[in-house]
Amino acid sequence: MAFCQVIVDIAHEDVDRVFTYRVPGNMSLCPGMRVHVPFGRMRQVEGIVVEMVEACDLPPERVRDVADVLEDYPAILPNLLELAVKIKASSFCTLAQALRLMFPAQMRGERVSNKTREIAVLTVEPSVRAQVIAAQGRAPKRAAVLTALMEAEGGEMACDELRKRLGECRAPLAALCRMGFVRVEKREVLRSPYGAMERLAQQDPTLTAQQQDVLGTLLPAVESGRGAFLLYGVTGSGKTEVFIRAVRRCAQLGRTAIVLVPEIALTPQMVMWFRSRFGEDAAVLHSRLSPGERYDEWRRIRRGDVRVVIGARSAIFAPLEDVGLIIIDEEHEQSYIADNTPRYDARELARLRCGQEGAVLLLASATPSMRSFAMAGRGDLTLLEMPRRVNQRPMPDVHVVDMREELRQGNRSVFSGALLTGLQNCMEQGKQAILFVNRRGYSTFVSCRNCGYVVSCTQCDVSMTYHSSENVLRCHYCGQEAPVPQVCPECGSRYIKYFGVGTQRVEEEVRRHMPDVPVLRMDNDTTRTKDAHADLIARFRRGDARILVGTQMIAKGLDFPNVTMVGIIAADAMLRLPDYRSAERTFQLLTQVAGRAGRADCPGEVFLQTYDPEHYAVEAASRQDYRAFFEQEMVRRRRALYPPYTLIARLLFEADREEDAQLAAESAMRQMEAFFERRTYLRKYVVALRVMPCPVKRIKGKSRWQVTLKIVDQPVCQEAVGKMSEIAQMPREGCLCVCQVNPSSMM
Repeated sequence: MAFCQVIVDIAHEDVDRVFTYRVPGNMSLCPGMRVHVPFGRMRQVEGIVVEMVEACDLPPERVRDVADVLEDYPAILPNLLELAVKIKASSFCTLAQALRLMFPAQMRGERVSNKTREIAVLTVEPSVRAQVIAAQGRAPKRAAVLTALMEAEGGEMACDELRKRLGECRAPLAALCRMGFVRVEKREVLRSPYGAMERLAQQDPTLTAQQQDVLGTLLPAVESGRGAFLLYGVTGSGKTEVFIRAVRRCAQLGRTAIVLVPEIALTPQMVMWFRSRFGEDAAVLHSRLSPGERYDEWRRIRRGDVRVVIGARSAIFAPLEDVGLIIIDEEHEQSYIADNTPRYDARELARLRCGQEGAVLLLASATPSMRSFAMAGRGDLTLLEMPRRVNQRPMPDVHVVDMREELRQGNRSVFSGALLTGLQNCMEQGKQAILFVNRRGYSTFVSCRNCGYVVSCTQCDVSMTYHSSENVLRCHYCGQEAPVPQVCPECGSRYIKYFGVGTQRVEEEVRRHMPDVPVLRMDNDTTRTKDAHADLIARFRRGDARILVGTQMIAKGLDFPNVTMVGIIAADAMLRLPDYRSAERTFQLLTQVAGRAGRADCPGEVFLQTYDPEHYAVEAASRQDYRAFFEQEMVRRRRALYPPYTLIARLLFEADREEDAQLAAESAMRQMEAFFERRTYLRKYVVALRVMPCPVKRIKGKSRWQVTLKIVDQPVCQEAVGKMSEIAQMPREGCLCVCQVNPSSMM
């Protein structure tokens, strides 16, 4: 008699353990399979088999049978089962929550199913087909159906295609089936996420010398299945071609590969490149796919039909077997971190998965994260460099425009004189331009000039943004909308003014200055619908628009050969945020967006508007000098004891009432102080331990408090992080608590 250990799909600590079930004699099970099992008194639940056992110590009357199997194959591969256990340990979540990451959410509860299509198949022998058609002389519609099937490849055609070609033909088709001339059968069809996606050239370009040098180091590692690399290549240096050649070598060895990109906006372009070279051997996984498309792509991957998977961070869980290479493009991006439960960093999981499967890890960026570049400096990663653009193309000329001087000269518009002149020259030359502003909407906030009142969200402790196209104020945290006030709610004054600049405002200013130039805008407001990213990118690449206005989703990874000019509207917008990474993120964003210019044969030009031109991040970005920025930023972080010299952990408390969040945070603070009192060997590593309101005190109606710990990054200090995670899991009435380590946002 066989037994299995099952994790039930209930995300609760009380059931976060295995339950033993008996395997019926007619059922074949193995670890990773999804099953229905009886649980409690009167219900069945879904579960995952994590282990098969031959014996059971429980009394027979306490062991129940597995009810049924949901698929006839393991939905979760052994290496992904192991990865889920590690996520549970590091993210302090239940194993059920970690296992849910491994397959499409709609598979739970059987909310998605296989798609079928009716196919009409001609069953008449080729030698008598003409006579059969002639015999239908009195039934022209039946003859037309037979003729269409005879002309179709393989003598078969989808019934909906028949109706599209011939009009309504259900009755003649049914008659032909009764006569035995045609058979209608249902066949499964896979939903395609690619639609009318454009295809790029399939020919291999000639490799540059620096690409050959990088591949000369990388490919032997792929062949041996060992190595971790950081590819530092300037924008336009040809990193994607290195990815493609490395993946191809991996496939030639019979192994598979995963390519991660940080944003969905970049996925269509990367998929185009890979499908142009790998065809149906490439699959895509990201959150903008429909449930059916994601399910079918996941099944193609699980069946072994593909060799490479491209996607956002969740693609790290792609059910590929024998992974030989994992590539993380734009590895510096914070979007690789999932802050919701279960919290994970896709880059760290990639490292773990490479270790499990004997695969090579390749991190790549034109602006590597401080941590990765420091790891390369001490030998934990092998540094590969591509310091020049393809075909010796020059880096773009960067003009730093001091907006303080523009103000002194009386220019209060969005555009400096230099940027506007550059934009006009670009249009006269028949080229394209990108205008970057890292804020959607029309104005950043609406304020009363008489008393200083700022219209704020009633649910969040932030100002509301004005959206001119809908003439509403909208909160970018919770989505709440409000009408634009005609008079000040505080003092009754009519002196209401719009402050700050967003993408809508920039788009309007472009249209005012250049009414005949077609413009596209790309931000969260214009990309909400399915395939909107791919559609906007394709339209701009075709030349349907000459100017693209957008937020950071246009700042990196995209390749537009005809773009020769980039305008950065507010280069220092992120510098004053209360986050120790604000300088790093500013440098990365400015360098990446500047790199969109001059990627083909024509030189590029960048106009960088700033009120702080002397800031070291702005200066280094204007020179595209990563090493200079890295060295100066590391000095600052060493002096202030910020990561990577320390780690920052925080307990984030959210409650409907502020006093509940405050009391819970203060209680946690006392527990942490007592913890360090008992462990004096850890106290010397603590840099700071504080309790305070969050910088954004309220989001979506929830008051927010935090306990933050800054501690030297040593293995022994993980004990303190473990204590914080233990506190986070304690039950508390009316207050939610999460533990975050080096969170992507300190807000």
